[in-house]
Amino acid sequence: MGVGILTLTILSVSGLPIDIQLENQQGSHPIFKVVGWDQIGQISTQAFETDQWQELFTVYVDSGSPDEALPPILGSYRIENRILIFQPRFPLQPGLSYRAVFHPETSASETITSRFDIPQSKAVASTIVEHVYPSTDQLPENQLKFYLHFSAPMSRGEAYSRIHLLDERGVPVDLPFLELDQELWDRAGKRLTLLFDPGRIKRDLVPHNEVGTSIQEGKTYTLIIDRDWRDAQGKSLKEDFQKVFSVVAADRETPNPESWLLTAPQAGSVQPLSVEFPEPLDHELLMRLLEVMDSQGEYVEGSIQVDRNETRWGFTPHEPWRAGDYSLSVDTTLEDLAGNRINRPFEVDVFERVKERITTTTVSLPFKIFPR
Repeated sequence: MGVGILTLTILSVSGLPIDIQLENQQGSHPIFKVVGWDQIGQISTQAFETDQWQELFTVYVDSGSPDEALPPILGSYRIENRILIFQPRFPLQPGLSYRAVFHPETSASETITSRFDIPQSKAVASTIVEHVYPSTDQLPENQLKFYLHFSAPMSRGEAYSRIHLLDERGVPVDLPFLELDQELWDRAGKRLTLLFDPGRIKRDLVPHNEVGTSIQEGKTYTLIIDRDWRDAQGKSLKEDFQKVFSVVAADRETPNPESWLLTAPQAGSVQPLSVEFPEPLDHELLMRLLEVMDSQGEYVEGSIQVDRNETRWGFTPHEPWRAGDYSLSVDTTLEDLAGNRINRPFEVDVFERVKERITTTTVSLPFKIFPR
């Protein structure tokens, strides 16, 4: 679809025409504009807070019912060339309607409201679930999260109605996940973090004692992602996705870097540094919490690979290895599948006083590259 401008309402305040416009409505960076407001110069140099901007100009998803008040959509405000601009944080969803409300004065009679309908896309469904982490098909009873990776940006607000967890009999598990008002998407809208309910994981909490864990040791479950889930273009997924896994005993031990096996490459090569773990670790944290440093304390540039069901981490340098001393720097917030960190078990309440705390934020594992 091409970039277009849609003007739905032109009204007059103080004798001047005011237009509310929507540009790039089906693109990745849509913007709403208020054009023709004669008092724009009075605020162009003021640093408004978000709630002040929203008192002036707000955009909502239009539910179609005046009695159903939905929260404003998230985004940023700015002024360019005497035009008030609101840019949503995420693309507008095809098939939905949006209501833009402008309050030029305190009088409610002068409020301007415009409604924008975003047409449904007729393109063929092509978005798929590329991967669900953890990759392993054996998860601990106190498993903390899943990462759902999609091939294209997804719509928001549908996750908890499109994700199902079935037990061995095919019966849905009742409320296994923590359902948040704001779903945990990455900025690209292609990765969703899905949390099991921590209240059912931590022992001695009421949900754990009364309901029990969402998944239980010795049983098998199926995670289903519904193909009716729409992507950001309003298209359904190309197909359903299923992940079958069995449950083993709860893991309450913290990861121990001293148990990791480091295999150093040869000098002059671009072979990867290999680090093997005795258990799977959190995939997304492995991608950003381990770094290689040289003898001068400088970071070595390179690329990261995680495989073998998240039990092996590899680092391939951009330039051939030089002989010398190196170290692997590991942030202590790295977690295993149960959320246990290097410096703290998941079940430790961070608000309680802990007698022994690791105050450093990283641990360093030395290794050497020998000359050929």
